[in-house]
Amino acid sequence: MKRLRAWRMRIAGVFSRDRWNKEIAEEFESHLELQISDNLRAGMTAEEARREALMKMGGLVSAREAYRDRSTVPFLEHLASDLRFSVRQLRKRPGFAVTAVLVLALGIAASTAIFAFVDAALIQPIPYPRPATLMEVAERSTLFPLNDLSFPDFQDWRRYNTVFRSMDAFAGGAFLLSTKTGTEPVHAGRVSSGFFRTLGVSPLLGRDFSASEEAPGRNQVVMLSYAMWQQGFGGSRNVLGRRVVLSGDAYTVIGVLPEDFHFAPIGRVDFWSIIDPKGPCAIRRSCHDLFSIARLKDDVSIPSALANVTSIATQLERQYPDSNRGQSANVIPLAEAIAGEFRPILMVLMSGAALLLLIAYVNVASLILLRSEGRKREVAVRRALGASVQRLVSQCATEALVLVAAATVAGLLLANWTMQMLMTLIPAEKLSGMPFLLNLGLDTRVIGYAAGLALVAMILLTATPVLHFSFSEMRDGLAEGSRGSAGRAWRRIGSRLVVVELATAMVLLVGAALFGKSLYRLLHVDLGFRADHLASIEVGAPDKSYAKDQPRIALARDIVRRLEALPGVQSAALTTLLPVSYNGDTDWIRFVGRPYDGKHIEVDERDVSSEFFQTIGATLLRGRYFSDAEDESKPEVVIINETLARKYFPGEDPIGKQIGDTNLTPKSIKTIIGVVEDVREGTLDSEIWPAEYHPFNQDPSTYFSVLVRTSQKPEAVLTALGPAIQQIRRDIGVRGEATMEDFISNSMTAYLHRSSAWLVGGFAASALLLGIVGLYGVIAYSVSQRTREIGVRMALGAEHRSVYRLILREAGWLAILGIGIGAAGSITGAVFARKLLFGVHSWDLQSLVATAAMLVIASIAASFVPARRAASLNPMDALRAE
Repeated sequence: MKRLRAWRMRIAGVFSRDRWNKEIAEEFESHLELQISDNLRAGMTAEEARREALMKMGGLVSAREAYRDRSTVPFLEHLASDLRFSVRQLRKRPGFAVTAVLVLALGIAASTAIFAFVDAALIQPIPYPRPATLMEVAERSTLFPLNDLSFPDFQDWRRYNTVFRSMDAFAGGAFLLSTKTGTEPVHAGRVSSGFFRTLGVSPLLGRDFSASEEAPGRNQVVMLSYAMWQQGFGGSRNVLGRRVVLSGDAYTVIGVLPEDFHFAPIGRVDFWSIIDPKGPCAIRRSCHDLFSIARLKDDVSIPSALANVTSIATQLERQYPDSNRGQSANVIPLAEAIAGEFRPILMVLMSGAALLLLIAYVNVASLILLRSEGRKREVAVRRALGASVQRLVSQCATEALVLVAAATVAGLLLANWTMQMLMTLIPAEKLSGMPFLLNLGLDTRVIGYAAGLALVAMILLTATPVLHFSFSEMRDGLAEGSRGSAGRAWRRIGSRLVVVELATAMVLLVGAALFGKSLYRLLHVDLGFRADHLASIEVGAPDKSYAKDQPRIALARDIVRRLEALPGVQSAALTTLLPVSYNGDTDWIRFVGRPYDGKHIEVDERDVSSEFFQTIGATLLRGRYFSDAEDESKPEVVIINETLARKYFPGEDPIGKQIGDTNLTPKSIKTIIGVVEDVREGTLDSEIWPAEYHPFNQDPSTYFSVLVRTSQKPEAVLTALGPAIQQIRRDIGVRGEATMEDFISNSMTAYLHRSSAWLVGGFAASALLLGIVGLYGVIAYSVSQRTREIGVRMALGAEHRSVYRLILREAGWLAILGIGIGAAGSITGAVFARKLLFGVHSWDLQSLVATAAMLVIASIAASFVPARRAASLNPMDALRAE
C-alpha cells in the first residue's frame, strides 16, 4: 500500500508541477535556513555559513532536481515537458505547423477513405456464417465465364455432386403488386427452398420455405424483405398468413427477413418466392435463367469442387448434346462473385491514394528537414551543454507526435466527409447491388488503418531530423551556424525528395489523363442510334390477365397509340431489352441449307415493335423493316445486325436466307428481311455481338420497355408516360422512367469509369500542387543559401537573365529528372491498368507529352518567383548581409 501511495504521489507530481516546485522550493529554503543558523552559531560569518550549508546539501539546484525526481515519474515528467516545448515551438512557426498538418492530413484522408471502400468490398467477410465455404456455382461457356444455369441442369448438379453440403438456385425478377390504389411494380427474388438455410439466414418473423413447397401448385408463398414489411405493411406482426396479389396470383406471406439481410448478386428484393418448376423456362434445359450458391463440405477445396461439378457437366454434355454442347462449370467464392468486378477499380484507386500519401510524407519530411537546418545551431549548443542523444530524440519524437496527432484527427474527419460524399454520388439503383457499402464509415478497422499510417508518419518524422543532426558534425555545426555546408546538404537531400514528388505526380497525372480520355471515348462511342431526344419507361402486365398473344398485341398497340398522342412525342416503340444494357438474352441459331457441326452459334435476341428502328434512329442497310401486321398468323421473319451478316454471310446478300433453332424445327424457321447497322446492345465497353431482332407481334411479352422519340427535351414528357399507360388498365405497372442519355450515363460501366477518372484526377491535382510547392521550397531555399554567390556574380557584372538562367536551370533539371522517372513509372502502371482503359493505349503519347508539358510549365512557374527574387538582389546588400 505504501508503494502504491508513493506511485500515486509521484504521478500526481507530474500533473501538479507548479505546486510541487513551490513546495520543494519552500522545503529546501527551510532546510537551508536551519543549516545556516547552525553554522552562524558555530562562529562562521554569514557568507561562510551560507557557502558551507550549500556545500553540505550538495548544491541547491541538483538537490532540488534529485528530490523532484524521487517525487515524480521522470519519463512522464520529460514527456509533459517535451509536449509543452513542442507546442511552444510550433506556435512560434504557425505557417510550418499548419502546412505540415494539412499536407499530412490530405494524404491520410485520401488513403483512409479509399481503404474504407476496399475493406468493405474486398477484405471484410460477407455477412453470412462461415463465409469461406460459400460458393457461387455457374456454367462456363465460350462467351460467358459465369453463365446462368437451366433449371434441369441445376437439379442434376444438386443431385449428383459429392462436394457440397447444400446447393440452391436463385434469380432476380419482378412482380406486379396489386394495391387499393392500383398496381405497383416490385422487385422479386426467385429461389429454391433451401436458399436461406444454405446462406445461414433465419427469418426475423415467421418461417422459411420448406422443401415440399417446391412441388408444383404448392409454391404460392412469399417472404418479405424487412424494408417491404415496414413500408408496405406497417411493420405489423399480423402480416403472417396475409394474402397478397402478385402479378394476378394470390400468395401467402410466411415470413419476414432480418433488417440487415442483403443479397448483392440480385440487388434489391421486396418479395422472395419459390422457383416454379413448371414455368415456361424451367421445363426447358436450353433455357438458362438461374444462378446457384453452394456450401462446401468440410475439407473440400475449391479446385476439388470445380473438378467434381465439371465432371457432372461433361456427363450432361454427353447425355444432352443439343442443349449442353460446350457447357462446362465454374466455382468461385461468393465473396468474389459479389465484389469481383470492383476489385480492379479499387486497386487502381488504392494505388493512386498510396502515391498521394507518399507525396504527403515526402513533403512533410522536406518541411522537417528545412526546419532542422535552422535549428542546427540550437541543437549544437544543447549538445555542447550536455544534452543526451536520447533527450534530443525524445524531443524530436514528441514534436512529430504533436504534428501527426493533429494531422490524423483532421485526416479522419476529412476521410469521413469524403466517404459520405462519394456515397451520395452512387445512384440508388446501383447501391442496391452494393450492400457491403451500406455501413461504410469510420469503424475500428478503418481507424486502425489510419493509425498505421500515423505510426509510419511518426517514425518518418522522428527519424528525419535525428538522422539529419549528424552528431559527428556537431562541432562544425556550432562553428558554422545554420549556413554553409549544412545548406548544401539540405539542397542535395531536398532536391532528391522533390524528384520523388514530381515523379509520383507525373504517374498520377498521366493516370488521370488516361482515365479521363478513356471516359470521354466511352461516352462518345458509336451507339448505332441517336440517344438524344429519347425517353424510356418499363412496363409490366400480369400474365394471368394477358395469357394469350392477341391481348398482349392489343395492349402493345394501345400503349404505342396512347404515347404517340402525347404532346411533344413523335413516335413510340417497344423492345424486350433496352439498348446499351448487356450482351445476353441470347438465342442459339442454325442456318437453313448449311452444314451444322453442333456448335452453338449464340447471338443477342431482341423482340421489337415495327417502329423500333425508326424511333431510335438506327440505319437500315438493306431489306425492309417489320410491319405492324406481321403477327403469329404471318410467316416468321427476322432482321439481323451488320455484325451477324458480316460474320456468317461474308460476300453474300443475307436477305431471303433463313435461320432456325439448332434442330431447325419448322416453327423456328425465320426469313431474314433486313440488315440494320450495328446497334450497341451490350455495355459501352463491350464488343458488338451478332444480333437478331424478332417482330414483337410474333412473340409478344408482358414485360417490355417503351421508347419515345420527342420533339422537345425528353425530360418534359417523362412524368406523362406512366399516367398515360396506366389509363389503359389499372393492373399495368410502370417504373424506371429515364431519358436514354441518362440511362447510358448512369450505367455501371459509365459510373465506374467516371468515378475512376474523377478520383484519380483529384489525386493527381493534389499531387501536382504538393509537388510544385515542394519544388518552390527547394528553389527558394537554394536562393537563400546562395545569396553571397549571387551577390558576387552580380557584382562582377552578371546580368539579370544569367541569374534567371542559373535558378531556372536548377529547377529544370529537377523537373526533367522527375518527369523522366515518372514517365517510365506511368507506362508501367498503365500496363497493369490497361483492362480498365477504353480506346486508349497504356503508352498513349499524347497523354504523356501533355502531362510532361504541364509539369514543365508548372515547374517554371514555381521557380520564377525565387528566380526573380534572386535577380533583383542588390549586390552590396547581399554581401553586407553575409
